[in-house]
Amino acid sequence: MRMRFAKTHSQNQEDTRKVKTQTTRQTVEVRADGEGLVSHAGAYLLVELADRLGLTAALAEAMAPTRERRSAHDPGVVLRDLAVAIADGGDHVTDLGVLRGQQALFGAVASETTAHRVLKSIDAGALEAIRAARAKALARAWDAGARPGELILDIDASLLIAHSEKEGAAGTYKGGFGFFPLLCYLETGEPLAGILRAGNAGANTVADHFEVLQLALEQLPEQDLEREILARVDIGGRTHAFTCDCREAGIRFSVGYEVDERVRGAIAELPESAWQAAIDGDGTEREGAQVTELTDHLDLSAWPEGTRLICRRERPHPGAQLSVLDCETGYRHTAFITDQGDEDIAALELRHRRRARVEDAIRVGKETGMRRMPFAAFAHNEAWLEVSLLAQALLRWAGRLCLEGELALAEPKRVRQRLLHVAGRLVRSGRRVALRLPRSWPWAEALVAAFARLRALPVASSP
Repeated sequence: MRMRFAKTHSQNQEDTRKVKTQTTRQTVEVRADGEGLVSHAGAYLLVELADRLGLTAALAEAMAPTRERRSAHDPGVVLRDLAVAIADGGDHVTDLGVLRGQQALFGAVASETTAHRVLKSIDAGALEAIRAARAKALARAWDAGARPGELILDIDASLLIAHSEKEGAAGTYKGGFGFFPLLCYLETGEPLAGILRAGNAGANTVADHFEVLQLALEQLPEQDLEREILARVDIGGRTHAFTCDCREAGIRFSVGYEVDERVRGAIAELPESAWQAAIDGDGTEREGAQVTELTDHLDLSAWPEGTRLICRRERPHPGAQLSVLDCETGYRHTAFITDQGDEDIAALELRHRRRARVEDAIRVGKETGMRRMPFAAFAHNEAWLEVSLLAQALLRWAGRLCLEGELALAEPKRVRQRLLHVAGRLVRSGRRVALRLPRSWPWAEALVAAFARLRALPVASSP
């Protein structure tokens, strides 16, 4: 039998003394009377980057037909500021207020009403012109040192939830409600193209895959179109038409393939000696995983000439969904088709497996304005998606051209916390203006160095 004893008053006092409360050392008086101070000072790096790469001027040219005669704000500059605000962490037009409140550094920033008007003026022609403006800036960024070593294009779709009735929003295959855009990124995470689609759009719609692939190729500089290009798609893009489109465009393909009855039968007939070790990114053997080629074991004549079928088996992780064959063999099987000629099938399988990186790129995109479409009209949300791609591109170019070490590879959240959101003080001396960062800020020197690298880049000429 349990006995309960009430604590005495002296015991309660003893317990209270044992608890060490932590308080601030001093009471800080808070006033709103500072002068020369600017917040989010690091975001000015993206403004200068857009200007230096010619993106601002190209956007101004693209949006010139939409400009009202008496408008005080250039629509192209409004789009640049909106892209910077999104890169800085904003997810709505109202977040332009963060830059507008720092006029001493960012200059005159459009009002929310003006920004809405600019976005709503973007029709199909303006959208095409904005994409062309981004392509010009991409070419200059690559010429300045951001050109990737390989041109690997990853195409994937992702669900965006809509919390209210919006034009084009529909029920999704996961039982939700929203949009299902199709996106294309370079393996490096740099955005190339995106098309907004209704939530009930198909995962393997050939026309959509062709459109986003075409938009992605239009982003590439003309000189890079002569390089070998690989398009990677998951099983949703496994259509004869898409692979034929790739062949006609002169690019390679690597496409997920269903492990159906024919593939299972071919696997069952393979001797154990047909399997070889799979590899990881460092070249070492991948524990519990093997690969094999099934090209000669199935009829692939319906696919473009030279198509190969490669399969991987791997010990499943706990909770993995297994087919009957998987249960019998104790392995989880995946497959893909490709027209690459490399004889090292382990290297080909690793290259296809790296397609999973696009999921990280899309997640970063959702953290950079793409998580929700803020407007009721579908066309306005299409424009918002394009501005989000501009913001994502600015962050990637900043990493490649201006930053070093871990910051060059850091995701937006870390870049914002350490660089973009830092405060500073504007100091004027004669005709010179200096931005002074806090000496105690751990990443102040990294931001100073980033501006130095940026200003060493060539300035783009007017478009």
